[in-house]
Amino acid sequence: MDAATVRRERLRSHRLSAPAATVAQAASHMLATQGQEFWGGRWAIAARTRGRTTVRDVDASFDRGEIVRSWTMRGTIHVIPARDLAWVLSITGERQARQAAAVRRAEAIDEAELSRAEALTRAALAGGNRLTRKELFAVLEAGGVSTAHQRGYHLLVALSLRVVVCQGPVVPRDAGPTREQYIVLADEWVTDAASPADPLAEFFVRYVASHGPAGARDFAWWSGLPLGVSRAAAEQASERLTIVGDEPEPQYVVAPAPRRSPAAPDVVALPPFEEYYLSYVDRTVPCAPEFLRAIGPSMNGIVRPIIVARGEAIGVWTHSLAVGRHADDPIPELFTEGAASAEEVAAALDRYRDFITA
Repeated sequence: MDAATVRRERLRSHRLSAPAATVAQAASHMLATQGQEFWGGRWAIAARTRGRTTVRDVDASFDRGEIVRSWTMRGTIHVIPARDLAWVLSITGERQARQAAAVRRAEAIDEAELSRAEALTRAALAGGNRLTRKELFAVLEAGGVSTAHQRGYHLLVALSLRVVVCQGPVVPRDAGPTREQYIVLADEWVTDAASPADPLAEFFVRYVASHGPAGARDFAWWSGLPLGVSRAAAEQASERLTIVGDEPEPQYVVAPAPRRSPAAPDVVALPPFEEYYLSYVDRTVPCAPEFLRAIGPSMNGIVRPIIVARGEAIGVWTHSLAVGRHADDPIPELFTEGAASAEEVAAALDRYRDFITA
């Protein structure tokens, strides 16, 4: 399968050329969408949703409990359907906890300390209560559990990996889009948790459905699971997959693919840490090798927002969410001239601007 065909099929799998009807459906299709930049995770979902979708629409989905944020894989926070949170963490949570063991030792966070933090957190959030991160940390401090320096963050991650808490409804913010969510008890907030018969196979199928054509190595990178486990997942899911190539290893899709929409734009402005770019071992499929450094990951781990024309990354863009500046025009930086018209690029950035200023 040539690169142009792979890009075309991935645009469809990512619902960039076949947008979903609703925010919840887009999030469900993607399963887990990188969201360490909260605005970026929300825009990633909106960009995959049909018609005019604003930040308020995505926030409403958080407020209804359809989607949440949590550290679902690779120690990275993602937007995920609430009903899928527990079973995904049943696969990835223990491995993430082991990888964080050295940090926890350095912060003197042992099992007894985690148990104290969990008890305090459950008591504070029971009965549908919700707290900001600052408020939860105050509860822990009052109970004798220090949150100094990065300790509070690592305690929050640990409790999230245990599916004690997740980040749910948004915290209102004057004069701009919110940057924060309330922390809630996962077992109270999530009312319809899914239970796949074979969670590992389901994990692989959902990845391929939203990212294919892709293979086991891509899934291993995306999920943070060992390659052997990823190949086992592909084998367990084989009856639900279609092989479309075998170089350098089997490449899979899930049929039928979403139907392309003639209304979907050919040029899109996508967020930092974009799944279409980041979720594969080989990123030269969506981006020419000479431009990879301009996108990232940079030395500080940042992956910049990208402009994609007909499946190829043709530039990056910047925008501020500072109070009073979120309505400013986004600024494009194109790699080469002629890959997209000025009108196409402007329309892509205008769509984002309309999303964030609604």
